[in-house]
Amino acid sequence: MRRSSARGFTLVEVLVALVVVALGLAALLTTVSSTARTSGFLRDKTLAQWIALNRITEVRLNQSKFGQNLDTGELKFANRTWHYDTRYFATSVPSMQRLVVRVWAGDAKTKGNPVVEVTGFLGTALGIPGTSNIDWTQGSTVPAGPGTTPGGTVPGGSVPGAPGVPTPGSPVVPVPPSGGPQIP
Repeated sequence: MRRSSARGFTLVEVLVALVVVALGLAALLTTVSSTARTSGFLRDKTLAQWIALNRITEVRLNQSKFGQNLDTGELKFANRTWHYDTRYFATSVPSMQRLVVRVWAGDAKTKGNPVVEVTGFLGTALGIPGTSNIDWTQGSTVPAGPGTTPGGTVPGGSVPGAPGVPTPGSPVVPVPPSGGPQIP
C-alpha cells in the first residue's frame, strides 16, 4: 500500500474548526447586539432627561399657571412621542415645593417604568437676590472656643483679641497640634 505524501484535513478537524468559528461569531454578534441596545437606552435616557429638565424650567417660568398636585402632557421630541407627569409635593419650607417629573417613551397609553425621573424645586427666595445678611469683608465674628482650629485661629477668619488670636504688636507663639508627639 502506498502512502500519499500530501495530507489534508480530516472531516473531524474541519467540523471542529467550524464549531470554533461559529462560537466566536455568536459571541461577537451578542456583543454587538448588547452595545447597540445600550446605545439606544442611553439615547432614550438622555432625551428623557432633557424633556424633564425642560418641563421643570417651564413650570418655574409659569408659576401662576401651574402648581396643582399633578399635571400630565404629551409631546413630540426627536421624532418620537413622549409623555410626562409632573407632581408637586410640599416641603418643610412653606414657600417651596418639590417637583418630580417622570418621562415615558411613547404616548399616554404606554405603561411601565418611566425612562427617567427628575426632581427639582419651586419656590420664592428666602432673601433678596444678590444680598446677604453677613458682611463677608470683615471676617468672622464667631467667638473662639471649642470650634477653633489647632493653630488657634477661628474658622473663616480671625478676631483680634479673641483667645488664641494675637493682637497687633504681640509676639506670635505657635500652638502645637494636640494628640501628636512633640518634635523639638
